[in-house]
Formats: sequence, structure tokens, C-alpha cells
Amino acid sequence: MSENVFDVLKERGLIAQCTHEDEIRELLGKEKVTFYIGFDPTADSLHVGHFLQMVVMRHMQLHGHRPIALVGGGTGHVGDPSGRTDMRQMMTTEIINHNCECFKEQLSRVVDFSDGKALMVNNADWLLELNYVDFLRDIGACFSVNKMLTAECFKQRLEKGLSFLEFNYMLMQSYDFLMLSRKYDCKLELGGDDQWSNILGGLELNRRKDNRQVYGMTFTLLTNSEGKKMGKTQSGAVWLDPKKTTPYEFYQYWVNVQDADVIKCLKMLTFVPMDEIREMEKWEGAELNKAKRILAYEVTKLVHGEAEAEKAKATAEAVFAGGGVSDDMPTTVIADVIGMGVLDMIARTGIVKSKGEARRTIQQNGLSINDVKYTDVNGVVTEDMITDKGIIIRKGKKVFHRVVTE
Repeated sequence: MSENVFDVLKERGLIAQCTHEDEIRELLGKEKVTFYIGFDPTADSLHVGHFLQMVVMRHMQLHGHRPIALVGGGTGHVGDPSGRTDMRQMMTTEIINHNCECFKEQLSRVVDFSDGKALMVNNADWLLELNYVDFLRDIGACFSVNKMLTAECFKQRLEKGLSFLEFNYMLMQSYDFLMLSRKYDCKLELGGDDQWSNILGGLELNRRKDNRQVYGMTFTLLTNSEGKKMGKTQSGAVWLDPKKTTPYEFYQYWVNVQDADVIKCLKMLTFVPMDEIREMEKWEGAELNKAKRILAYEVTKLVHGEAEAEKAKATAEAVFAGGGVSDDMPTTVIADVIGMGVLDMIARTGIVKSKGEARRTIQQNGLSINDVKYTDVNGVVTEDMITDKGIIIRKGKKVFHRVVTE
């Protein structure tokens, strides 16, 4: 292995914290390391936040290391309190198992699971069979409650209330690392920076139970220049499932990132060579829009494949050239649209979260219908609004949507 993957991840701004930086770099440079990242099945699709972790897995795999994608068929019954202000919804075993299956398909687009190059493991295999008293005696005895309460993931929950169920989560995740270390010689746990406390728990448990040195590393959370988590739109999360977020909507999300975020996203989410990205750092104005299109294409290609990326790119260009009109543009069918309130119609398309937001957008001169500024918050849809292409709605400068009646 000529190039050390640690240096690649560092240069791309992906590493947030390491438990033993020099030792991890040396380990990754001299041997093929089995590492793991956990994915709890809280929905039936992964989202943009998970995509960053998938990119890290691919970097590691391309440099000869073996990823384990650990799906939380066991921990999903409890729910991780990290980064949460409220308790997660309880899910049935059927829903958890269905979500785990969906994850495997999505992960396989970015990570190569053929011939044992990567493993998909479910922590239900060991967690659901545990005897509670045995677990408390064997594992619980290794954890200090005083120390756990100082962990960031618990501190922010103590004010509003932390259930005992969630308090067990750190023990379960730490036990995962112990089991993966024993079963697969897994030496490294990776995760988002909000997982730091849980990762440290796993290191300590491996040391106390097996006298074994393992390591932890977290990556930078995907945030914009204002410090807010990326991957959210007006209508919710940006999903990797094309049925939840179409490839075109996915592509458009990246075309519309802020100027201040495009270079960071190119570094963290694509495999565009750093030399090319450094050149793009010098770009300004219209050239930055070109960088955004490169970002959108590369990320869409990774998640949805080259054919869908090409299609999304062509649609975006056709919409732009055609003043917001293309046969493949995002479309909502509303059969009884005539006579409907314009606010209701806009809310139905999903380009805003609510009628209230639709009202504010109109009041702030941010909405056009058929390329004409629309200003009447009490207006209804009339027959003459329906063109041969349908009703073309534009929010701001870049968000286009079409309403058709059939």
C-alpha cells in the first residue's frame, strides 16, 4: 500500500478525532485492517449523513482495508440518544429487519461486498440472545456510571430526561466492538463525531475484558458554513432511496449548496482528485456554479449510478435552458387543482413544508407561476394557469416544480 489512507482522509477534512493518531496511521500503513461502522435501522433508507460514512468506507477499502457494516438489528430496539433531544420511537422487529435489508442494498452501491472484501453483520446475532443478569455481571461491571454521565451524548439529555433504556445504549455499542474484535479481529471503530463517547466505551471494554488494544476514529459531521447539519430540505431529509428522494431532486440538492460549502463537499463526498479540487478552490462566481454541477454529478453517480446521474444532469440543463420546463422535471399530479387555493397547491408539491411557508414565500416575492411573479396569498388556481406543459412553479431562483392534472 503506497499511499496511507489516513493521509487521504486527513487531507480531505474527514477526520475529526482519533484515540491514538500516530498508532492508527502506522497501523493503516503497514497492514490490512478490519474496521467497522454501525448503522442503526431507524428508517427504511439511509440519508446524506450516512453517505459520508459510506465514502469513508470506500476510501478505506480502496486502500486494502476490510469494512464491516454493522446494522443494528439489536441496538435498533433501544435507540441511540447521541445528538438527540428526545427519545426515539420504538420499532417492531419486522420493521427493524426490513430496514436492515434496505440498508444492505444501498451500502452495496458504494462498498464492494463481493468475495468477503466487506462484511455485513447484524448485532441482533449476539444482543438479542443475551441474558440480562449475565450481561450486567460481565459487561455492566466494567462501566462507571459517574464517568458515563460526563459523556456528551448523555449530558445534553439529562435536563429533559434520559430513560434507563437509552442509558444502556453505550454498553450495547461497546459490547458490539468487543464481539467484532473477537469474531473478526476488528481493530478500529469509525463513526460520526457524535459517537466519540460510545467509541471510547468500546476501547475500554476491549482493554478490560481481553487486554486488547483497539482504536477509534471519528469523522467530521457534514455541516454547512453556518454549522447546520447538511442533508435537510424544506420537505425533509435527503434520502438515498430514489423512491423517497428522486435522483433529480438529489442532484438539485447538491447544485444548490452554498458557495462556501462546495469545495468542502467535493473533498469529503467525492473521489475527484485533490489536485483538481485545489484548482477549483481558485474559482469564483459562475465558475463556482460549474464546481457545484461537478459535485452534484459525482455524488449522484456514486449513489444512483452513472445513467441516473447523466439523466439528472440532462434534465437540470433542459429545465434551466427551457425557463424551468422539461418533461423529466419534478411533477405532482393534482386532478382537481382548478379552484384549489394556490397555497394548498404549493404545499401539495412538497417544495415547502406547509401552507404557512408558502404564504411567506409569496409575501417575500419568492414565487413565480408560469414565469410570472405571483403575489396573491388568497388566490385560487384558475383554468388559464394550466399551460400545455402544466402549471410551472418556481420558488426562488432554482427550485422548479410542475403541476399537471393527469
